[in-house]
Amino acid sequence: MPRAPRELDVYGYLDYRAYLRDFYEAKKASPRGFSFRGFSKRAGLKSPNYLKLVMDGDRNLTAAMADRFARACGLDDEGADFFTALVAFNQARTATDRNAAYGRLTGFRRYRQAHQLDLHHAAYHSTWYLPAIRELAARPDFRDDPEWIGKALVPTISRAEAREALDLLLELGLLERAEDGSLRQTENLVTTGPQTRGLHIGNYHRTMMQRAASAIDLVPAADRDISSLTLCLSEDGLRTIKERIQRFRRELLELSALEDDPRQVVQINFQLFPLSRAEVE
Repeated sequence: MPRAPRELDVYGYLDYRAYLRDFYEAKKASPRGFSFRGFSKRAGLKSPNYLKLVMDGDRNLTAAMADRFARACGLDDEGADFFTALVAFNQARTATDRNAAYGRLTGFRRYRQAHQLDLHHAAYHSTWYLPAIRELAARPDFRDDPEWIGKALVPTISRAEAREALDLLLELGLLERAEDGSLRQTENLVTTGPQTRGLHIGNYHRTMMQRAASAIDLVPAADRDISSLTLCLSEDGLRTIKERIQRFRRELLELSALEDDPRQVVQINFQLFPLSRAEVE
């Protein structure tokens, strides 16, 4: 069976439909040409345009069908396993399934080599103390000392964890060394690819909500403000409250930027979610 073009590396993809589109275009441009009907024959499919339906997002793939597609693309055993895991990742419907599928992807050595930056983003968004250390660097008395950093956080972290976090923040460009050798924040933002953005951001919010729950027991009431409201709103009222939350969030960012003597890192969470359906049949 012919193999996929060498330059087309399945491990470099986070979207299996994008891989299939590129595979088809590469094969179609080859001297021997290619067709949807030809692919269906190789995959043992009755429908001559099934590949097109999948590429266009009109059909999903089962695990068994994903393996047949992988073989038709000329992938070896490991490549076929990766392609099947990639299909599961793209088609996962819940955060739990998506995280489990992403974990399987990261188990492939060639994926880790091709997506090192994405793995760093995953670590940043799933570890509560990485954003905290970045903000801690704004303190005038900040010390580039893993032991000092570990003790400054609530709860404390180990020296090794603090050292690894500093290395990652530097690698991501979220901290940089000034001319005098000290560490300082940069204006860079952590951005991820569209295939994993929702996954990483969702993990970040879950991590910070867990920290908020822990703070109820760890932090004295005088040093925190954890409260909630349960409201019944119209569609317009819901939209208005969302807009005000967004406006207030921007105001807090502006206030933080004006701080002359920042001393303590805090976390402020906003959550608004439905407890009932808008319409009941």
